[in-house]
Amino acid sequence: MPGYDILVEQAIQASFRGWDFGWLRGRTTGGQPSWAYTERASVLLATTRRLLDMDTGGGEVLASLAPLPRHTVAMEGWQPNLPIAAERLRPMNVALLGGAADHIPARDATFDLVLNRHGGLDAAEVARVLAAGGRLLTQQVGSRNGLELNLALGAPPSADPESWTLAIAVERLHDCGMLVLDAREEMVAHTFHDIGAVVFHLRAVPWQVPGFDHERYEKPLRRLHEHMRSEGAFTVRDHRFFIEAELPRTRRQGPL
Repeated sequence: MPGYDILVEQAIQASFRGWDFGWLRGRTTGGQPSWAYTERASVLLATTRRLLDMDTGGGEVLASLAPLPRHTVAMEGWQPNLPIAAERLRPMNVALLGGAADHIPARDATFDLVLNRHGGLDAAEVARVLAAGGRLLTQQVGSRNGLELNLALGAPPSADPESWTLAIAVERLHDCGMLVLDAREEMVAHTFHDIGAVVFHLRAVPWQVPGFDHERYEKPLRRLHEHMRSEGAFTVRDHRFFIEAELPRTRRQGPL
């Protein structure tokens, strides 16, 4: 294994566009839950006429699901991702909008299917923009995600570890009149094989350790590097949950 300084410099120099984690190929293993989000999305797309993809990132996952419905809208709230998503999705005739989960820029009952992979999820907004009988398919990153990294660096969790779980999301969807058809939750082993992979990961997902800077965290990073040299790897647990829900054709009484 190369030395600490070389590995960290490689990670700092590596480019990161959209949600492309290709640089980590071969440097991390695991991290995949037992379900197959994209396979289920493809099945639902076969009968969908009006699609919304929330927090599309650089459009990587949405583009992989082509062919897409004629009426497809993608949303992305992080400004640096918008030109990347536009380059990828506009040739596919996908309308690309800025926006956040708590304010979807669409009229009521617009979509047959809302896809959301690792994006913000506001149950009331999803229920509002879904047509009767429409579906939500989402894979979420839970609030217990990767806490071993925070512990190793001596950094506090970015949020209460119990603040975003399957039970909370299901309750919110129920409160908005949605029927949950499938709900699963897993803590998935995710192994880093060198310290460069850790640094790249924390650059790519800065909310894991807010304010992360490799120089600020040099001492704990070097300790972690030595641990990985002696143990061969460092494993954390990814918190993932999966929900498929439907807006019934006859809404029950409840807050919306």
